Amino acid sequence: MIIVTGGAGFIGSNIVEALNEKGKTDILVVDDLADGKKMHNLADLDILDYMDKDDFLINIKSGYNFGNIEAIFHEGACSSTTEWDGRFIMKNNFEYSKELLKWCMKTGAQYIYASSASVYGTGKKGFIENRSCEHPINMYAYSKFQFDQYVRGVMKKGGLKCQIVGFRYFNVYGQRETHKGTMSSVAFHFNNQILANGKARLFEGTDGYKNGEQERDFVYVEDCAGVNLWFLEHPEKSGIFNVGTGKGRSFNDVANAVVKWHGSGNIEYISFPDNLKGAYQSFTEADITALRNAGYEKPFLSVEEGVKKYLDRLNNGDKDRLPR
Repeated sequence: MIIVTGGAGFIGSNIVEALNEKGKTDILVVDDLADGKKMHNLADLDILDYMDKDDFLINIKSGYNFGNIEAIFHEGACSSTTEWDGRFIMKNNFEYSKELLKWCMKTGAQYIYASSASVYGTGKKGFIENRSCEHPINMYAYSKFQFDQYVRGVMKKGGLKCQIVGFRYFNVYGQRETHKGTMSSVAFHFNNQILANGKARLFEGTDGYKNGEQERDFVYVEDCAGVNLWFLEHPEKSGIFNVGTGKGRSFNDVANAVVKWHGSGNIEYISFPDNLKGAYQSFTEADITALRNAGYEKPFLSVEEGVKKYLDRLNNGDKDRLPR
């Protein structure tokens, strides 16, 4: 059996979908469905069982026999970058992750978890999986960074009894993100804005960038799921890896791809918020050298390819539009 925590969430449900496409349905999804709308991310998928995240942790700590577990994909976390309750964040992101890692090391199950490119902070020191580049600037990022540090300590000791892989996702976009609300991708928001009033709204220039020319490494969620499954199939590979296209693209590029899909619409620039000045990533670009060196060779979709594929599904299939 395979366990996917955060399996009703964005990346987690896409991992479940990718597993289904491989013929795997022996899946335990672990999540918190206090927001019941997330069930729509699972409604078209096939799983064996569901368990609440708190009950799952209790069972892990008590030594409950889950049977033969091949792997845990640990995607569950509090992902709000504006949450400053450090005790809450560290309990849910750091301590929870440690308990699952300890369990995998005892049982030999593969441990594949979500880190975050937010560990690089403003990114001024680069985007390489190296301590010299890392300087988190919010509690969410700190919790992910500190768990990566914990994992490094475990790996340094050697003698690993299970695969341990962490993925530093960059700017992920794609289907099954509707429940994220304001935290959804800019591709999602631009699409809704074009539908509502024919205008995609972008920030004016900042940090020396012209209007809408700030760049992020936008990576399609199916590519992220593909990386996860590749490592599932290569249990001999361990490490912490960036997951992005390796190429920063502008917000204008994303907006133009959305406008092109609709065949109409314009871009409108709005004032850059004062509260984001000095705490905003105007540029991100994953260095994917380590990922390639590990053996992952599949190309990543460009913004144009990914946005088209996303909007084909979002606007036509409609199953990713959750009821309001």
